[in-house]
Amino acid sequence: MYLHLGQDTIVLQSEVVGIFDLDNCSGSHITRDFLAKAERAGQVAVVAEELPKSFVIVTTAGKTAMYLSQLSTATLQKRSAAVGFEH
Repeated sequence: MYLHLGQDTIVLQSEVVGIFDLDNCSGSHITRDFLAKAERAGQVAVVAEELPKSFVIVTTAGKTAMYLSQLSTATLQKRSAAVGFEH
């Protein structure tokens, strides 16, 4: 099954590692460092027209990607639950 992250971006739910609230997580210097490192490595895709509310980490064929989404974690979790994604 697929998870729609916003705009025209969908990912396989089986490849989703985690869905994180950007406001809650970005307070930690560890998370900020992680996000900065991922951005420098070209692993971050912004799929938001507005200010991002969440980020989703996906692993595909051993490669990690991160998506910044304008959708809240609650919305993404509801979407994933609607198609049977286990948390």
